[in-house]
Amino acid sequence: MRLPTSIAAVVAGAVSALVLGAVPAAAAPTPTPTPTPSGSVPARPAPVTWGVTPSSPTGPNGRASFGYKLDPGARVTDYVAVTNHSARPLTLSLYASDAVTTPQGGFDLLPGGQRPVDVGSWVRLTAPTLTIPSTSRMDVPFTLTVPENATPGDHVGGIVASLAATTTDGQGNQVAVDHRVGARIYLRVTGELRPALALEGLRVDHRASGNPFAGGEIVATATIRNTGNVRLAGQPMTESAGLFGLGRRSASGTALPEILPGGAVRTTVRLRGVAPLFRLTVTTTVVPAAVEGQALDPHPAEASEEVTVWAVPWRQLLLVLLVLGAVGALLMLRRRRRRRAARNLAQAVAAAREQGRAEATATAAGTPSGPPAGTGPPTQPDRSTPKAAAGPPTSTPGAQP
Repeated sequence: MRLPTSIAAVVAGAVSALVLGAVPAAAAPTPTPTPTPSGSVPARPAPVTWGVTPSSPTGPNGRASFGYKLDPGARVTDYVAVTNHSARPLTLSLYASDAVTTPQGGFDLLPGGQRPVDVGSWVRLTAPTLTIPSTSRMDVPFTLTVPENATPGDHVGGIVASLAATTTDGQGNQVAVDHRVGARIYLRVTGELRPALALEGLRVDHRASGNPFAGGEIVATATIRNTGNVRLAGQPMTESAGLFGLGRRSASGTALPEILPGGAVRTTVRLRGVAPLFRLTVTTTVVPAAVEGQALDPHPAEASEEVTVWAVPWRQLLLVLLVLGAVGALLMLRRRRRRRAARNLAQAVAAAREQGRAEATATAAGTPSGPPAGTGPPTQPDRSTPKAAAGPPTSTPGAQP
């Protein structure tokens, strides 16, 4: 179909809005009206709402979903109530589809254009299209026939009432939107049950802390896949330990939502305060759990995987080197000071000795031979009368008497 040239837009894609809950209900926003040639904008029509719930021939009977336990080849007839809560009639498409688990753990059905291959293909509706008057309800019968070769376990799907509409996105492009409201179908085919979860694509990283006195962080990311035939929940856990079990720590991640058989959920567990003990053994485990209190027989085993990561304490080693360097520098400084003090002392002693030698030499050079002055007995003055010389005095020529 070719769009009018006056609408300068293209179909950008199809958006599907799906609500599946205990009391499903939804509101489909009416596309923004295009201004009239006169420039006036008509009043916005009221939004339309509708709901889909399990029912009986006389109306809804309080069930939150369609739940069955059937043998292969069995058939059941049931009713689905589609209620128009709007003030104008609605024409809706009614069909069944298979359920899937989104990577984020949500519950969804296959896109409207994709054919179901499981329980959605086992449902036959008597009215694939409904035109429901305003504020009215229609109870539509359907049959569910389990194939003879159906595998044992849980088969999950839903019955959907959808409304196709066209709107305009922020870029002015015309976009087809499929608003869907549905009720879930939980069918368990009798036979051997094999509940099991598996770890896939496990990745473990160690992230060092910026604080050298605090531990780092272990981040374990994995895909949890339901490899059995029973829908399961679960609890992921991660444990880390160094050599000989040193620094053992453990943490639990966010509880897993319902995972359908064959479905998978990506999950992450963060383990904080892990000491960087060079070589760490990290064990990631997921413990399966029943959904909605259902008994699991046999009880599924835990899924576990062990990996080794390196956590080299670079910051701590650098801190130790800095401390050792500071201590070494302090010791070297003290040693230099001691050596300098000893050298100064030796120089002072040598200088004193040299000065003593010099003084001794100078003293020895300025004193006559013999005992030093002041060392002998004191000299006594000569008190005797001098004797006269014998004979006449000798006359000196030219001298007068």
